[in-house]
Amino acid sequence: MNNILNLNKYGNAPNSKNWTQSNKNHIDPKDSRITSFSREELNHILALYGRKVVSGQWKDYAIDTLKDQAIFSIFKKSNEMPQYTIHKLPKLKNSQKMYQVKGTDGKILKRGSELPLILRILDKDKNKYKII
Repeated sequence: MNNILNLNKYGNAPNSKNWTQSNKNHIDPKDSRITSFSREELNHILALYGRKVVSGQWKDYAIDTLKDQAIFSIFKKSNEMPQYTIHKLPKLKNSQKMYQVKGTDGKILKRGSELPLILRILDKDKNKYKII
């Protein structure tokens, strides 16, 4: 992984004389906000993911944090398209459709305002195994 981060565009160093002055290269924190899952949301998702891994149904996952949405992708095998994706879209919070579960084809399987309720569609065979 060869990612190079240019710190010059984030402003001057703290011990610099111009620290309090604004810089034309400075990035406004409001412009650089990304959407991500909260700890509580991740706890719900990872609890379901853990159960599915134990049962052998899922193998891998990926989390994408973008400016307008966060995506949790679930894979049956590591080298294929995601079997399911869980989207968090804060701009749809007022219409009570902030969370969406999509299938492999991109079709919305379920959407709603409460994450635990929409995750039920992925946890249909919950009684087949027991977590200790």
